[in-house]
Formats: sequence, C-alpha cells, structure tokens
Amino acid sequence: MAKRYKTGDTCEATGRYAFDGYSDGRGGPPVTAEERIIPLSRGETFPPIRSQNRGAFWTLV
Repeated sequence: MAKRYKTGDTCEATGRYAFDGYSDGRGGPPVTAEERIIPLSRGETFPPIRSQNRGAFWTLV
C-alpha cells in the first residue's frame, strides 16, 4: 500500500501526487480534473481540495 499524506503534511519527495480521498472520510462530490493529480516539491505543504474547501489524502504517483 502506498504511503498516504494528508492536507497540511510536508512533502518529503518532489513528484506528482494523486487525490486519494477526503480526510473527513465522507465521499463525493468528485474533485475537479485539475485537482486529481498535482505536482509538489519537497518541503511544500499538501493542499486541501480548494473547490470543496476540504482536507484530502494524497499518494505519490
């Protein structure tokens, strides 16, 4: 199983990260196409899903 990162965590490795669910455990609505996979650099902070104003889990692609 891939390591999951949560909104607010610090990115450990530069790469592309895929949305892996909302951190509150509730489903839907789906994220926008632009928010499904995001680029992050080491040291940046994992973002929330801005279109829904909700925390999220992320996994390295």
